[in-house]
Amino acid sequence: MESAKPQQHRLNLHDYEVAAQAAMPSTVFEFIAGGSGDEVTLRASRSSFDRWRLLPRMLRGHRETSTATSVLGQEVSLPVLIAPFAAHKLCHSHGERATARAAKAARTIFTLATPSTTAMEDVAADAGRWWFQVFVFRDRGHTRELVARAVAAGASALVVTVDMPVFGWREADERNQFALPPGMTFVHMPKPPPSADASPGSAVAGAVNAIFDPAVSWDDLDWLASLSPLPMIAKGILHPDDAVRAIDHGARAVAVSNHGGRQLDSAVAALDALPHVVDAVAGRVEVLVDGGVRRATDVLKALALGARAVMIGRPVAWGLALGGEDGVRHVLELLRTELLRDLMLCGHASPAEVERSLIIPTPGTSP
Repeated sequence: MESAKPQQHRLNLHDYEVAAQAAMPSTVFEFIAGGSGDEVTLRASRSSFDRWRLLPRMLRGHRETSTATSVLGQEVSLPVLIAPFAAHKLCHSHGERATARAAKAARTIFTLATPSTTAMEDVAADAGRWWFQVFVFRDRGHTRELVARAVAAGASALVVTVDMPVFGWREADERNQFALPPGMTFVHMPKPPPSADASPGSAVAGAVNAIFDPAVSWDDLDWLASLSPLPMIAKGILHPDDAVRAIDHGARAVAVSNHGGRQLDSAVAALDALPHVVDAVAGRVEVLVDGGVRRATDVLKALALGARAVMIGRPVAWGLALGGEDGVRHVLELLRTELLRDLMLCGHASPAEVERSLIIPTPGTSP
């Protein structure tokens, strides 16, 4: 999807989503925007933020605010990182390279997905700090090779997605018989067997189920941690006991996530799981969270509940579709500008000052 530079009248991430839906082919938009099953979890990812209200402090004497922080010791300009998501070339011909350049310009971290449409070595040439997302394939040798390539290419962390033993039931993609356009491939994925093409539904789902190992276990986390010196982040954790176990098996951080509502439908919203995970890890590692973030006030609520930073995916895709690198940069700048203002309005000079006392449950709700 190609487009001109983003229009400055897009004032927020919701504007980007509306414009992207109008501009993108419907099958591509639904592949990115959709969730699994009845999309209960997809909707809950947004509504979970409504169960909290901010409780600002006044007369704090701050002349200015800063959005800067660090994640795993890596300095970033704002506590918003780019989550891994597949096939950026569905949105723009420059694909993952454009997204990586935008993240570098914004001084934040870009996470390259294994099902990307650009080779990691080409992305690394344009990227600043970047992480590589890892899946465990039936062919462990292929996973090992990808980790070695990521280390050689300069990745600064491995993000191990743990919530995808099988592909979630995404009915829009099944109805659309979604497949990548001719000539576009997932460049890091093993080639699926011919039998994976037998299903009349989503070709992507068929390929994933053929090459991913449903028997992935905690032993595989130990194995992945042993393959490189890079810090390992376990992404897709919702249960607090799993967060503790991930640390015991080598994780240096935990990302609370329900895969954007694209895996188990009716799974808990990530924001609802976040405080329980934070309590369970008890400061042993940093905790990230993704799912449903559309405003800086969402970021503040996540930080107040104990997250070090949030990760965003779909809004990046909308920016990429509407303006390539410039569109992604504008999406990140909108969040940064909102966060500067909202920190000041809350009486805080930086993300480091955000504490649990900043939020209270919305009256009449049970967070």
